[in-house]
Amino acid sequence: MPRVKRWVTSHHRHKKVLALTKGHIGTKHRLIRRATESMIHSLSYAYAHRRERKGDMRKLWIARINAACRSQGITYSRFMDALRKSGIGINRKMLADMAVREPESFNRLLAQVSGKAES
Repeated sequence: MPRVKRWVTSHHRHKKVLALTKGHIGTKHRLIRRATESMIHSLSYAYAHRRERKGDMRKLWIARINAACRSQGITYSRFMDALRKSGIGINRKMLADMAVREPESFNRLLAQVSGKAES
């Protein structure tokens, strides 16, 4: 039976792992066993954090809307309730963008729904 040489296949696989761990510290980007562990951890973190980023962005939008509302003397929750009661369906991402880039139009929107906030 002829001898099987596996160097080419394993070398390609190792190069792929080492390319994925480029930039990791110490032996985690040099030695194949440590690099494989580091790669598995980093890919699992990347997968989880892609989902976590959605919540992080929502928190950022809420904080921006809240800051803009409080500068006009209304709380975030009352503003969102007034928006819902007046039938204005703008999402938080657009509201936060409006509060940062176009504060005068955000203030007009706030004034438009402020009557609904008291009732």
